[in-house]
Amino acid sequence: MTRLVAELVRRGLRVATIKHDGHDFQPDVPGTDSFRHREAGAYGTAVFSNHRFLVTKIWEKPDESALIAAFPEADVILLEGFKHSSYPKYLCRWPGQPLPEAAKLADEIERLRDEGPIRTDN
Repeated sequence: MTRLVAELVRRGLRVATIKHDGHDFQPDVPGTDSFRHREAGAYGTAVFSNHRFLVTKIWEKPDESALIAAFPEADVILLEGFKHSSYPKYLCRWPGQPLPEAAKLADEIERLRDEGPIRTDN
């Protein structure tokens, strides 16, 4: 995934990624104010600076369409871990099978992108 992101960025595309974590990840660093706010019961927190922001929010079973909406300026959004999604996918079977070349996957993504936005009826 990182090689593919780097290849798409090298081609001048603005790339976003959305990663599913089946282990209910820790969204904040213990000891920070936002961590303490969440521990105190806040259902959501936002941390921002002049160049980025991070929003965490308790939300039962968000779907990929809601997450995709967070990146309206992206040229390409790569989803990782959405095996039941109806979006086009590449199934990685590494280490059992060799990884494809990032450039070949990027070519395919650009071909699909040139055909227009991909929409699904999930």
